[in-house]
Amino acid sequence: MDLIALQGWLDNASFAVLFMAMLLYWCGVAFPQAALLPSLGTGAMAVGNLTIAALLGARWLEGGYFPMSNLYESLFALAWGITAMHLVAERMSRSALVGAVTAPIAMAIAAFATLTLPGTMQGSEPLVPALKSNWLMMHVSVMLLSYAALLVGSLLAIAFLIVTQGQAVELKGSSVGTGGFRNVKLHRAETQSAHADAASQVLTLSSGGAAILEKTAAAVKLSPQRLTLADTLDNISYRMIGLGFPLLTIGIIAGAVWANEAWGSYWSWDPKETWALITWLVFAAYLHARITKGWQGRRPAILAATGFVVVWVCYLGVNILGKGLHSYGWFF
Repeated sequence: MDLIALQGWLDNASFAVLFMAMLLYWCGVAFPQAALLPSLGTGAMAVGNLTIAALLGARWLEGGYFPMSNLYESLFALAWGITAMHLVAERMSRSALVGAVTAPIAMAIAAFATLTLPGTMQGSEPLVPALKSNWLMMHVSVMLLSYAALLVGSLLAIAFLIVTQGQAVELKGSSVGTGGFRNVKLHRAETQSAHADAASQVLTLSSGGAAILEKTAAAVKLSPQRLTLADTLDNISYRMIGLGFPLLTIGIIAGAVWANEAWGSYWSWDPKETWALITWLVFAAYLHARITKGWQGRRPAILAATGFVVVWVCYLGVNILGKGLHSYGWFF
């Protein structure tokens, strides 16, 4: 089997495996008594990750350059990053809901690259002069990995908003304990305040610390199990964004150095550069709110959910809506 035929088999296989992973996770959430389903979903995501890695490796061998120079390659690189970040997040959370929200995105990206892009955009082509640089690997790979981490973190924040059902639930306490991820035990304690309809949920952490889920009267209907899940989603979302933000910072700096070599200017206010800065500011605001202001719960989750849209505008939107220095190899 030649490399081109192998690539065609691998991209279809990756879509099929990720589609199966999505179904397994969704069934695992719908039927929690079937404990084997999430484990099978994890296995399918791992296989999908390896399949995409093999696809990118085959393209590297065929083209002779780092395979992130056009839309098809970058989409699969992003899908690989999301599956990798998913495996990290799931290991920390041990919740099937993580896969239920990340697997559809990875599958949709693979489907778009495999089934929607025309054949002319899927083939390997010689690099344009501006891309013939060692900075291609440094800048593009770090940026796509940062997008993957930020998208996974934002998706988990959106899941947090859905799980809390729009109720005024706020988390009080440290986002990261002193002894790793928070394994929580629930103890109900009625507050001794003038408001008899208010209650609080005290979470004793395995790290020895404590966090409090404060509930208004409207939020009392949320079960302890759902509050525990919300706490888990909030924590993992914060960690994934905390991982993606420094990667985004490094990627932007590497891009500025490369731009100076290629175009003679570190910053040109190209649409891609402008939206990369906007993305950086959104997630910088999120981390500032979490670390400095002590925000937890719905308010930072809404900010992270906004970041999900901003990342997609930065990654795809500016290339669809306008032409700039970063447009080659994409739609123009």
